[in-house]
Amino acid sequence: MATLRRALLNAHRILNSSTVPSRTTIVIRPQYGWVSRFASTNISNTQPLDIDLSSEESKRRLFNRLLYRSKQRGFLELDLVLGKWVEEHIYSMDENGIKALVHVLDLENPDLWKWLTGQEQPPEAVSINPVFSAVQEKVLKNLNSHSAPETRATPGQPWVRGWDHIKKGRDSPITGNQ
Repeated sequence: MATLRRALLNAHRILNSSTVPSRTTIVIRPQYGWVSRFASTNISNTQPLDIDLSSEESKRRLFNRLLYRSKQRGFLELDLVLGKWVEEHIYSMDENGIKALVHVLDLENPDLWKWLTGQEQPPEAVSINPVFSAVQEKVLKNLNSHSAPETRATPGQPWVRGWDHIKKGRDSPITGNQ
């Protein structure tokens, strides 16, 4: 019964969105897509996101959906950073800001984390995004104020080192944690 109700609601939403010319529809990639939007131009696997800011109910639903997507990415560091930032700024965003946020939320987790922490340079399309720039500024400010420079990776190098990285001397074991 719930599936039928959901299908009817989706059909109603589609019919209404095609008759209302003032509603803005943008095309985004699915949240759990396996290809980054910057790696391919194939958009056959897309779904529309209606950005309807005309009523309080539609705003509430959109904001709740974006808050959930920013807090439940499956990458703890990004859940904390993005979730907190979106929670603080989403209610003051206009339609362009929401579109920019959706583009950031569509990025792959490992790439986004490397770009936010300065380990790699982001592509031009990402670096000009105002939401990405604001989140990156906050992340880098927190890194500079709360972590020692010697504990961070040098730019362009991965931040994860081996568990026995320091034990590379003459008397260290060849393998293992002995």
